Amino acid sequence: MPDKPVTLIARIHAKPGKEDETREELEALLEPTRAETGCINYDMHLSADDPALFMFHENWTDRQALDQHRATPHLKAFMEKESQLLAKPVDITLWEKTN
Repeated sequence: MPDKPVTLIARIHAKPGKEDETREELEALLEPTRAETGCINYDMHLSADDPALFMFHENWTDRQALDQHRATPHLKAFMEKESQLLAKPVDITLWEKTN
């Protein structure tokens, strides 16, 4: 049985004063991630009410593609900067479509 597509929702909260830098770092992830095998979409959103709150809506062909994404140099480079940029750890939830 083939793997199911997986959706990831990530909520990212920048530290006060780090909103612009965080946005730049997150935007730098868009192009290389969208080019990855297995990436269906990788969309970044900014809260309409809070300029420090970002959300990613991602769809991947399967868990293996998502796992490969987590091991990419561009994502690892961002993860190394998280403690300097983010007010709290990234809140990640995984979803599977039911129909």
